Amino acid sequence: MKKLLLCLGLAATAAGCQEPATTDQPDVDTTATATFTNPLLPSGADPWSIYHEGYYYYTHTTGRNVTLWKTSSLTALEKAPSKVVWTPPEGEAYSKEVWAPEIHFLNGAWYIYVAADDGHNRNHRMWVLENPSADPLEGEFRLKGQLKTPDDRWAIDGSVFEHRGQMYFVWSGWEGDENGEQDLYLAKLANPWTVEGERVRISRPTYDWETHGTIPNPGPDDKPEVLVNEGPQPLLHGDRVFVIFSASGCWTEYYALGMLSANADADLMDPASWHKHEEPVFRAENQNGTYAAGHNSFFTSPDGTENWILYHANPEAGQGCGGHRSPRMQPFTWTADGLPDFGTPVSLDEKLPIPSGEE
Repeated sequence: MKKLLLCLGLAATAAGCQEPATTDQPDVDTTATATFTNPLLPSGADPWSIYHEGYYYYTHTTGRNVTLWKTSSLTALEKAPSKVVWTPPEGEAYSKEVWAPEIHFLNGAWYIYVAADDGHNRNHRMWVLENPSADPLEGEFRLKGQLKTPDDRWAIDGSVFEHRGQMYFVWSGWEGDENGEQDLYLAKLANPWTVEGERVRISRPTYDWETHGTIPNPGPDDKPEVLVNEGPQPLLHGDRVFVIFSASGCWTEYYALGMLSANADADLMDPASWHKHEEPVFRAENQNGTYAAGHNSFFTSPDGTENWILYHANPEAGQGCGGHRSPRMQPFTWTADGLPDFGTPVSLDEKLPIPSGEE
């Protein structure tokens, strides 16, 4: 839902749909710099990053293509080289509103999962790109096809994870063919581009903090109020499987992260295995330059000793789902009970240590 506002210009600006400039500047050496401040870029919604063999590969929503950044220091992202790795052709079912790409290295190849449509939000579906090159900025990403979810309903914000030898796909979708509520669904994957079996709903907006969704200027596919669970991100730790997700409309100041958890031994395809925590686990409150924080992802530090959360937020209140959203990151820890402790989104003037092992 949030990217619809971004790309239809219903928020303050649609700058988030502009194609980011490509630079050939080398990475900045951060060995002499012990700290950094957010944001990582002036603009970039739905940020996602993976650390693989000495480099971070980063991407975010541009609205019109998939762009990748490659850097040995994510805190120096603004100086890192980037490349448009896929631009959809005109006139296809996946030509418009290209949202929330994720890049994964699976079975020896790179895969990008991205939502796109034909210009009508009700036709949003998930699509898969594949590149067998060792470096995803080399070779070519080719469209593998639609990752057709069971019932072929509206689908965005897809992510993949593997648990005990089984691959899973988790995403935000509609129960039927009409907007009004975004729920979280889970299905098994037969391979990185094929869903097998049925989908199960593991979450829908029920708590007060999940149900703020009045739209100031509804689009043609929208009701005046849309309740939102979106941006699901798997997080495996100890004897639990977590899914961290964004709740309430990003056009509101209530946008926040919620948490689902399941026992690692449980049947993940059984909705009863999932427990939703009663309060949000990450919400921007009273922080300078940090409003409506959400749509996160996770990565580990280069030396593997730290866990980090990557997310977007607005620098001012009331900026909604437009191009003001910028990527930020901060470390998080684990409680004695094995739960993630994300703290609160930090202000723009707070200095943070660079990830351990960055050079």
